[in-house]
Amino acid sequence: MDMTLKNANDVDTAALSALGLVGGWLTARETGIRPLGTVPMVAALGWANRSWVAKGGAPLAVGLTAGFLGAFGLSHPLAKKIGAWPSVITVTTGMAAAAHFLSDVKKPKK
Repeated sequence: MDMTLKNANDVDTAALSALGLVGGWLTARETGIRPLGTVPMVAALGWANRSWVAKGGAPLAVGLTAGFLGAFGLSHPLAKKIGAWPSVITVTTGMAAAAHFLSDVKKPKK
């Protein structure tokens, strides 16, 4: 069994961002343990950061990490206005689009 990691330049960070945000919300909702929702979020964010650094260096990684954390933070007050599920989908869409256009379509940094 091959246990090598996928090349960081080939990782789809838009999908990882979506998985982290939706997975974190779903984990918290289904377990009833809100802090447990951070597990998929941190795992996805950490994995995505590896690619962001490879593709654009620290500035890209810091910017997209701030976007991810901002999306998480924004989802809470937004949920009070439009509901939890629509809020999670809205912020996830924005974050996934940012990851796609700022990282996933880029050529690797040399």
